Amino acid sequence: MQCKNHPDRQAEHFCASCGIPLCGECSEESKPGEFYCFKCAMRTSVSDVGTSIKDKREKQAEIKEKKEGKKKWTPFRYFIVVSSVFILVMWGVILFGGEKPPTGTAEFANQPRILLFMVDGAVKRFAHFEGGQYPSKLTDLIPKYLALSKQDIPHLDKLVYVRDANVGYRLSLANPKAGEMNVIISPKGIKYESSSGAGG
Repeated sequence: MQCKNHPDRQAEHFCASCGIPLCGECSEESKPGEFYCFKCAMRTSVSDVGTSIKDKREKQAEIKEKKEGKKKWTPFRYFIVVSSVFILVMWGVILFGGEKPPTGTAEFANQPRILLFMVDGAVKRFAHFEGGQYPSKLTDLIPKYLALSKQDIPHLDKLVYVRDANVGYRLSLANPKAGEMNVIISPKGIKYESSSGAGG
């Protein structure tokens, strides 16, 4: 599969939020093993960034006041203000404009691969926080690691999940479309298989 932004490059990762294929240059690793496209990375980290900038600004202001005895507007302070405004503007653009990540029953019904990569991200989060163990079944991910509404839970039947002693687990589509390559995901990576041999 090719990178959405660079059709001449092979996709190395899939966005953990919206599921688009990304090359190494287009993917942002926000947390270990969790890759996002630029838009989704900004959406997930903008509030943390804003908070850390505010904390740093307040600490630096206190240190300066103690040293100088008064508050001065330095180029760095102007930079912090401009950066904060820029972050708020980007936050507004991301939240209120542009392409929103697919959610809901209609998207899962029409694009099961989105669900596949969403669930894979949840399995990896489960393993990270549960001491390297993988869930015995996909419903073990809900609601702590996978936020699905009650109406969306039956869509998990569209996936085949098997714990594997050699690789950890295998996750794939239960019924890929005829003639379409099935995606099989494991901790060792992603591989593609013809539909006739699919099923994980």
